[in-house]
Amino acid sequence: MNIQDKLQTAQATFEEWRTVAFNEKQNLIGKLADLLDKNKEKYAENITKEMNKPISQSISEVEKCALMARYYADAPNVLQPEKISTEYRVSEVHYMPMGVILGVMPWNFPFWQVLRFAVPAILAGNTVVLKHASICFGTGRMIEEVFAEAGFPKGIFQNLEIGHSEVKELLAHPIIKAVSLTGSEKAGAEVAANAGKNIKKSLLELGGSDAFIVLDDADFKKAAKSAAKARLQNCGQACNAGKRFIIQKSIEDAFMPIFKEEFQRYVAGDPFNKDTNLSGMARPDLADELQQQYEKALENGAEVILPLERLSENSFKPGLIKVQAGNPILQEELFGPLGMVMIAENDEEALQLANDIPFGLGNAVWTKDETRQAYFVENLQSGTVSLNKETSSDPRLPFGGAKASGYGTELSLHALKEFVTVKTVVGN
Repeated sequence: MNIQDKLQTAQATFEEWRTVAFNEKQNLIGKLADLLDKNKEKYAENITKEMNKPISQSISEVEKCALMARYYADAPNVLQPEKISTEYRVSEVHYMPMGVILGVMPWNFPFWQVLRFAVPAILAGNTVVLKHASICFGTGRMIEEVFAEAGFPKGIFQNLEIGHSEVKELLAHPIIKAVSLTGSEKAGAEVAANAGKNIKKSLLELGGSDAFIVLDDADFKKAAKSAAKARLQNCGQACNAGKRFIIQKSIEDAFMPIFKEEFQRYVAGDPFNKDTNLSGMARPDLADELQQQYEKALENGAEVILPLERLSENSFKPGLIKVQAGNPILQEELFGPLGMVMIAENDEEALQLANDIPFGLGNAVWTKDETRQAYFVENLQSGTVSLNKETSSDPRLPFGGAKASGYGTELSLHALKEFVTVKTVVGN
């Protein structure tokens, strides 16, 4: 089936799907969750084969997809018409699904990124077509198959094996009503510009350079263990990974040895071994880029704490560098096993360093003092603030960014209203 036929199928399915009762849609999503759990080993093996994630983390990714699907299978119907008190006999707000939504998704969490967008969009009454990363076309096919196996109508979710150049044409197609993209700033800017040119809604989940702030009253051992996980899970290839570790100066000598010890527990190994906690990067060119960024940081005054050592064409011994404000590397996202340490005199300087970047996805703050917590919660410029834990996404809570990290909301009940038209009904 060619792309035009797939779009026609998606549109025809939408006309029927939009009329299906919310609870009937939820029943199918529940079946989807069961299949994800049942086949998690098979799906995980494909994830690891395609993008090199440690198999234990691939299994966890599929399990999280099932957890998310069950959340929506049991969610209250927030899309029911709302009655508004006015002088009119009828005054209501209705939520109408938009139609066929395009997803442009990345390779780093090939099941999770796709399903966390697609499941709420489909539950809201839309249909979805996917342009996955080129190294993850197998995953795209598997996701299309699991929707079919769960009993969804043909055309609810379709995988399009196309390149980036064809996305522009898709956005101009009248059947496509909106787009959700997870990816780089450059890709997001291009897709948003084309969506805007065609007067279509876009949701962007882009890069991050999250701060992980450790203050003098933190639990050092827990913070250090969490910090290493925040940076090195998925080989550091996560938009919301902890990337800049802002340490209060008075605890630098006490905290850093513990942090270094935890960091060195991550050792590159066979991704199909369930005991492996770090594997290589997804592609050799991505490793080349990280190597160049490391050298750029050093050329601009960064100091080596733990050297970033290239072990093979796509794997490293993880590195840590100490970076001063003003280093141009801070304007970039480091997508791999390299962390940056910054030192702050006090809370005010820690906040300034945390906010002084183009991105605003998530930040973590380690302090037991609720007044200090409130100071950072109120003033950090990010979509998420995590207290005494690393940043992570949760199906129950909204996920999105500020500044150059994008706009729009994924996950939670808020996501059900991302791809709907709000319709006012009023009169006597």
